[in-house]
Amino acid sequence: MADMTDAQGWRRVAGPGIAAWAAAARPVAEQAVTSSAEAWRCGGTWFVGLDALPNGPDGAIGGAAFPWAELGLSPEPLHPAQLSVTRPGYPRQGEEETEAAFRFRLTRDAAHLDGLLPVGPQKRRMVKEPHGWIVGLPLNRADADAAPLVVWEGSHRLIGAALRAAFTASEGAPDTHDITEAYQAARREVFDTCPRIELPGDPGTAVILHRHLIHGVARWRDGAEADPPGRMIAYFRPLLPSIADWLREDAA
Repeated sequence: MADMTDAQGWRRVAGPGIAAWAAAARPVAEQAVTSSAEAWRCGGTWFVGLDALPNGPDGAIGGAAFPWAELGLSPEPLHPAQLSVTRPGYPRQGEEETEAAFRFRLTRDAAHLDGLLPVGPQKRRMVKEPHGWIVGLPLNRADADAAPLVVWEGSHRLIGAALRAAFTASEGAPDTHDITEAYQAARREVFDTCPRIELPGDPGTAVILHRHLIHGVARWRDGAEADPPGRMIAYFRPLLPSIADWLREDAA
């Protein structure tokens, strides 16, 4: 995936294999969402759906093979996909979210870097899930204003450089290294220097993100519509062997 280190940090692809996979996954995903006991967050407008899609470790589902070739990716074992679903009104403030966090969700699309998790009562950011790449596959029809994926184009280069510098002087286990300040400073620079791009998608297309790309979800604008149960995207994020691999500039 050498082209993932270009200036954008993302690419969109389409093909009949991607369309066939999305068509096979859709009814399974709808059943998984409607039968799940998982609570909807953000005031009932966001279903997080981690590991919610029962695809096989090869990515296949409902008799449809995972479209590795069309995605330009090498086959590897996959986890059950996340099913991220949003409804009209997203985002509303839920009981689980502070005023500051909700304000950030509204004004900055809850922009984040996958793999960094909040640890401890102070929610210090540490790399706990070093993903190799991120792929999002839309599963149903949704208007462009129905809470689309948002990326900050080119942010992967800035973030990658900042995090490699932050780990240079680290001691102890890499997954316990506190990178909160370095990450937040780099993200502020991203907001100031990188263009914000909305990436709505249709079934039959997919978006591939560099693992260091800052991304989030835009609000659901008035009048936007989507098929039930809401704008639904399946996400895959397979893990790399180590944080050292995740930090490497040439890993994607």
